[in-house]
Amino acid sequence: MTIAYLPLPADDVPPYEPWAGEPEVLAEAAAAGRRAAAWIRSLPAPPAPRPVGTWLTGALPAAVEAATASLDPAQCDRMGPDGRLVEGNGGVDAGTASTLTVVPCVLSDADWLTPDQHIRLLAVASITTGIARLLADDPGTAILHGLVAQMCATLDHATRPDTPGLATQFEHAL
Repeated sequence: MTIAYLPLPADDVPPYEPWAGEPEVLAEAAAAGRRAAAWIRSLPAPPAPRPVGTWLTGALPAAVEAATASLDPAQCDRMGPDGRLVEGNGGVDAGTASTLTVVPCVLSDADWLTPDQHIRLLAVASITTGIARLLADDPGTAILHGLVAQMCATLDHATRPDTPGLATQFEHAL
């Protein structure tokens, strides 16, 4: 029996070319992530030391900063050399993504925080992972049509202490 392999991609595959405005969009995302991380670090500490308190002041803000600083539109969904779909990660590594996805599970242990702070933390984690997913799914649309910029503005709104409470806004919507 003869096994015939499919040809490998040519070595002359053109390098990734950034989208128009990509550096500015990524810089704004990193800045929004730093602001969100600073807000998380400014949250009140638990009345007594707890592991979740340490996690909220260390691992979570570090994950938000790392995710927004490492965004990479070149790491988008694509076809692999074997013809299978390779799911992109938008530049966010698995460990950072895992830290962000555990936020809803951890908040029940952060009972010293207000419901508004819980909702804002959920928003930060969701928006941060959402930006990476947007870039992984369709970087051109996300950058050229301002979707990443909109998400960064939403991230800023969620962490702005002078805005009305998100929990209050949610209650009024019901």
